[in-house]
Amino acid sequence: MRRVLSLFEPFVLVLLGTLALASLLPVSGRAAEIFGVLTDVGIMLLFFLHGAKLPREAIMDGAKNWRLHLAVLSVTFFVFPLFGLGIAQMPGLTPQIAAGILFLTLLPSTVQSSIAFTAIARGNVAAAVCSASFSNLIGVVLTPLLVSLLMGNIGSAAAPQFSGAAVQTIAFQLLLPFVVGHLLRPVIGGFVTRHKQAVTLVDRGSILLVVYTAFSAAVVDGLWTRISPHTLVILLLVCCGLLAAVIGVTIALGRLLGFARRDAIVLLFCGSKKSLASGVPIAGVLFPVAQVGAIILPLMVFHQIQLIACAFIARRFSLAAEREEEAHGPVFEKVVTNPR
Repeated sequence: MRRVLSLFEPFVLVLLGTLALASLLPVSGRAAEIFGVLTDVGIMLLFFLHGAKLPREAIMDGAKNWRLHLAVLSVTFFVFPLFGLGIAQMPGLTPQIAAGILFLTLLPSTVQSSIAFTAIARGNVAAAVCSASFSNLIGVVLTPLLVSLLMGNIGSAAAPQFSGAAVQTIAFQLLLPFVVGHLLRPVIGGFVTRHKQAVTLVDRGSILLVVYTAFSAAVVDGLWTRISPHTLVILLLVCCGLLAAVIGVTIALGRLLGFARRDAIVLLFCGSKKSLASGVPIAGVLFPVAQVGAIILPLMVFHQIQLIACAFIARRFSLAAEREEEAHGPVFEKVVTNPR
């Protein structure tokens, strides 16, 4: 049992506990309205902290490795959505699950875990910081736009309309806090760095609040009467297949572009991952509260799968690098070329 639990990130276990709590004790009525207001505040605080944590140096230095960053962004916001559109048309998926899978493919990359796995795999950590930061910075604007443009193509009732009110909500709850947080980084950046653990608690607490409120509304609306165990198994298999396909694309693209080993590792880990930290609050802003639970369910499943798979891959890269270093010296600048 301990081995099984060790495969799960502790925060994911807390997320699953929050989902179970919302399923057993969903908030409703007047309490749901209060939680809705708290959720809006939590989303704004979350994006404020995202902006405050974004290193300005990463933005400035990013232009130096533009081919790598463009490759990461292309996989994140072009290849992933193409897979998402294809999967959403598969027979056997409920409209809610299809919409959720497409939504997760439109999200930016993760930051912390992408950088951590790149470091474990002996990749270019500085470039990973830049790529992950760029992805999240662009995703604040691009993800809502892609959701509006693409989710209507699957005939989902969850597809939001990009009305003036929606633009105003996105600007006020996502973009404005993000920009203000980043502009205040010279003032509060030191505080954020010194109190990283407390900031992480606030960050993750905001996500848990959104998840609890969203799943409560979804449960009250009959979520678990529409999603069967059979559907959950299909969702698990689809998420595994999606991750495997994208990892294959990133490896092939790294070889095609002739990236050095360290940069190819960045493309693999930054390009193949999707951000739960950004996805949950973005869904909370874009979709009606009763739909958010079903929308973010595929994201929660995919998030755990990507952590397990990338941890295994990163460790394999690290061991391979150690063996090659022992035999031939440092290999980090080796160019990854197509073996043909």
